[in-house]
Amino acid sequence: LLISSCFVLPRNLPPDMDRPDGRAIPDLRPVSFTPNVAPHATGSVLVSFGNTRVICAATVEEKVPSWMKYQGVEGGWITAEYSMLPYSTHDRKSRDISRGKLDGRSSEIQRLIGRSLRAVIDLKKLGKRTIWVDCDVLQADGGTRTASITGGCVAVAISLNRLMGRGLLKDFPLRKLVAAVSAGIYQNEAILDLNYPEDRDASVDFNVVMTENGEFVELQGSGEEDVFTSEQMTAMLDLSRDGITKLVELQKEAIIAAEKPSSGDLDGLVASFQH
Repeated sequence: LLISSCFVLPRNLPPDMDRPDGRAIPDLRPVSFTPNVAPHATGSVLVSFGNTRVICAATVEEKVPSWMKYQGVEGGWITAEYSMLPYSTHDRKSRDISRGKLDGRSSEIQRLIGRSLRAVIDLKKLGKRTIWVDCDVLQADGGTRTASITGGCVAVAISLNRLMGRGLLKDFPLRKLVAAVSAGIYQNEAILDLNYPEDRDASVDFNVVMTENGEFVELQGSGEEDVFTSEQMTAMLDLSRDGITKLVELQKEAIIAAEKPSSGDLDGLVASFQH
């Protein structure tokens, strides 16, 4: 089951601007979700934003971290791990274990994923259990952290549906969906969902995490080589809000599709690499 869509709006590029892949300013890359790609996980999905592809898998453990026990904290926990596989980039990326420690970027991203998911989950309703969300980047072409948050939410929702189906949860802990997308200033214009060439050359880079209700969870933004105005920031946030609205619709479709097992799930995984 491959849930996919390409959101293309009428081209409105300024005459002197050209996005590397020909998209218009407000266009997402082709986005797809292939659920159930990791059979041993409680919930899983392969999420693709263009050529960025990430497997997000949620695994449930019937215990909580030791710090919660010692501090008497009620409920459960959700945490994330993020990794770029060695072959995900043009030049081989060394595994963290070969360096003996997690690199700073990966540590920051997995904390962001965990924070984003905890913001929309009632941890008390989760009970005394931990959900591990593993995000493994198969192919990187910009926006791996936003794809990981968006896919991670789908994987968690699938896993919670299955816990409910087994009678292990009384109430559904997920209050709302959360998704993320990048925006930036490229060639002096605000654009949505940057691929790697755009991310590399952008003067301003933003990552926006929002709920399905349009509430902000986290904003990450900086001038890479330049400053930016309040008008440019507003333009980036408006683009991000519209993009996340579209992503949430695809998330919902993927969550529903995951409960309809199909022998085509792995075929969908293969198909997603043939665009």
